[in-house]
Amino acid sequence: MYACPCGFLGDNKKDCTCSTGDIKRYRKKISGPLLDRMDIHVHVPRLEYSEMTTSIPTESSSDIRQRVTAARAIQYSRLQKYNIFCNAQMGHRHVKTTCHMTHNAQVMLKQAFEAMNLSARGYDRILKVARTIADLANSEQISDIHVAEAIHFRNNIQEFS
Repeated sequence: MYACPCGFLGDNKKDCTCSTGDIKRYRKKISGPLLDRMDIHVHVPRLEYSEMTTSIPTESSSDIRQRVTAARAIQYSRLQKYNIFCNAQMGHRHVKTTCHMTHNAQVMLKQAFEAMNLSARGYDRILKVARTIADLANSEQISDIHVAEAIHFRNNIQEFS
């Protein structure tokens, strides 16, 4: 969804024409419990022309596919004893037994839990995303870097401005 009804809130080229009340009403259309069930919230800003036409090499789709395939293999190996194959399928019991964090990661997640008023579902979802980020980095333990990235993806829809 857009950050506001006109779609230009936070745009660097065009000004938003919505009032604060319009934005609040628009954002209330999606309920908190529904937002709580979304693992990743990402604001995608408009691309500049130069970004679309650049000749600077980026990571290829096949390289990305290899990283994702390797991470999925790690997940399958770790989770096959539970008859599940990916982190998204983990329940709370699986999260508790498979998401081993460093001390700094635990401290960061505790702070986020309190500051963001997370539900148990929100806590588990952040951990599952952090576990996936750690898998993509081929890391056995979830570090504070992985938790920070997962929290970043968890940001509330109201913060898109």
